[in-house]
Amino acid sequence: MSLRCVSIAMVTLLLGAGEPQPVALHTAHTTLFLQQDEQVRLRYFGPRLADGDLSALALGEGAFHVAYGDKNPFGGLAVTHDDGDPTLDLVCTGRASAQEGAGKSLTTLTYKDRVHPFELTVFIRTHAESDTFETWTRIRHEEKGALTLHRADSAAMLFEHMPDTAWLTSFPSAWASEGQCSETALGTERGVTLENRGGVRGAFGANPSFMLSLDGRPSETSGRVIAGALAWSGAWHITLRREVSGRLSLEAGLNAANLQYHLKPGIPFETPHFLFTYSACGKGQASRNLHRWARTSGLRDGHALRPILLNSWEGAYFNFNEERLLKMMDGVKAMGGEMFVLDDGWFGNGPFARDDDKRGLGDWQVNAKKLPRGLAFLAKEAEARGLKFGLWVEPEMANTESQLVKDHPDWVLQTHGRPLNKGRGGSQVVLDLCNPKVQDFIVGFLDRLLSDTPGIAYIKWDANADFLNLGSTYLGAKDQSHLWVEYTRGLYAVLSRIQAKHPGVQFKDCASGGGRMDYGNLAYAHEFWTSDNTDALERLFIQWSASHIYPANAMASHVTVVPNHQTGRTVPLKFRFDVAMGGRLGFELDPAKMSAEDVAFSKAAVAAYKGIRPVVQQGDLFRLLSPFEGPYAALMHVTENRSRAVVFGYCLRNLQGQDLTELRLQGLDPAAHYRIGELNSLPKRSHSSWDGKSFTGQTLMQLGLPLTLDHEYDSAVFELVRVD
Repeated sequence: MSLRCVSIAMVTLLLGAGEPQPVALHTAHTTLFLQQDEQVRLRYFGPRLADGDLSALALGEGAFHVAYGDKNPFGGLAVTHDDGDPTLDLVCTGRASAQEGAGKSLTTLTYKDRVHPFELTVFIRTHAESDTFETWTRIRHEEKGALTLHRADSAAMLFEHMPDTAWLTSFPSAWASEGQCSETALGTERGVTLENRGGVRGAFGANPSFMLSLDGRPSETSGRVIAGALAWSGAWHITLRREVSGRLSLEAGLNAANLQYHLKPGIPFETPHFLFTYSACGKGQASRNLHRWARTSGLRDGHALRPILLNSWEGAYFNFNEERLLKMMDGVKAMGGEMFVLDDGWFGNGPFARDDDKRGLGDWQVNAKKLPRGLAFLAKEAEARGLKFGLWVEPEMANTESQLVKDHPDWVLQTHGRPLNKGRGGSQVVLDLCNPKVQDFIVGFLDRLLSDTPGIAYIKWDANADFLNLGSTYLGAKDQSHLWVEYTRGLYAVLSRIQAKHPGVQFKDCASGGGRMDYGNLAYAHEFWTSDNTDALERLFIQWSASHIYPANAMASHVTVVPNHQTGRTVPLKFRFDVAMGGRLGFELDPAKMSAEDVAFSKAAVAAYKGIRPVVQQGDLFRLLSPFEGPYAALMHVTENRSRAVVFGYCLRNLQGQDLTELRLQGLDPAAHYRIGELNSLPKRSHSSWDGKSFTGQTLMQLGLPLTLDHEYDSAVFELVRVD
């Protein structure tokens, strides 16, 4: 099944007359087919077809096109020229295609206005192995004065025959409840808009991604699905609108409510990249496509295994000294960890000492009272224990109670003539990343930090506020609306400069938890902090939702103490481990407060995770039982060659008469035999009668793995290894 008569506004612009010319963009299993005659039309998006079949398709009836600008009622691009003309009449003047290396190609379409010296370039990149497409636009003009951009979407698609059975999967998000999963029948609804207007943490409110299931209620294994994600960390929108006729438009890009951008002559404006993929086999395959794209193209060092670390925050908060930190290092080393990360509280001195969240942010000098021998001493002590060393920073923010703000009050985002709004601790403000001097300051202190302490291997980059004050002292009075674009561009510029100087340092996105769970930031980061909510039960739901779009190796997931610091819930240590092992495993606690029994279990669990880490972090994900739909949850990861798999099962609540008995697996080789071995098992407790035995993949997928999860917070992990 495929999508017929689908039109993308970016590529449906007038051409000169002539014979129809097919433009077929193929990935391994998908075809995106454009027809070029008087327009460029997207005629087919679906399973891969031979070019001969596509040529026949191009002669069929029912093609539909949309033009940009005033001729386009579905959005995409809106401008006011320097003479006040609000219209566009664009003509396609060129098309080019080029290979960008193994499995990648780039198609470029160029358009010019018939009257004004205005040019639009559309880029469509294909990623063959992941069946993923990437599109964005570049706008440039040579008019006498500035042109105003009112709207500049990255993608604007029109579906000619959208069935009434279509469902939208989206991911509402707030602090401590990031990436929830919402599945809603579109039916005949006239419009749905997902958006963020915060400016800094683009994944709060909603995640910049979606899935569109065309054949009824979303399924993991069946039905046509389009999945998309916008690679942008600032304000954005994804809008779906249905006409009475049944057509559905899909638009994604910068949030037009915050966009009034005055574009000077000769300076190009580039939109964020929009990723999309097609699956004929349900949500699961769409997720696997995006995950594979992320590991190869969208995530820093996507094929590298992530380390097991201990982060000091929930174990110490601001209350630590050298002795306590060294004991924490000893503790994580004893459990088999590989890195120690020092969180907030290591900087600031005198009246601005960072002993709480009210002061010191922006003063990036080591706190001499807490750490008299400095960070280099801690890094060397970590190295002596066989650990790598990491550090927390929050470079985009400052406290008004800091030397930085006292010296540079103009570096803070502020509205002229109005008192400052302040965030966390009653004194936090956002620095003006539009300002090159602020960018230089951030790059400078991080460069010195990493150069003076070469043992720092990991930076946890936090951001605990959105735009609190809508104004920049750097931007001109007429360009204050540029803040919504230039702040994020400034952030990306800073990250790019730092990482060019220190390419071996790993970066983690943290923004009050999962506020930067987006592919814009992940181009510069190895992982994100999935949520400040570290409750294992809550994390199971959060990670399940996030896995629709983001791969397991991007999700930092930590084992924490009970009662949990956010919810007060107490769950077994095994359950906490079994949930955290579904992402990048870590700790958020003080090992010195653990019992000997818990330390012994943790050591064994860490060793088990190291064995399955390549499967979890690099394998294909199959979601088996949703925690949103019943008392059980289950998922599994399978290596690309199907030689190994890891299965996770969880009991969320004990309901009599709803026992889980057989769990049907997916993704295995039907003809291969797999030996089943339980991991993280407790003494005299087996969760399957097939533990230690071998069965074919066909049996495991058709009959299922016998599984006993008979009480609340019961959980099981199984490793499957192909045997000759």
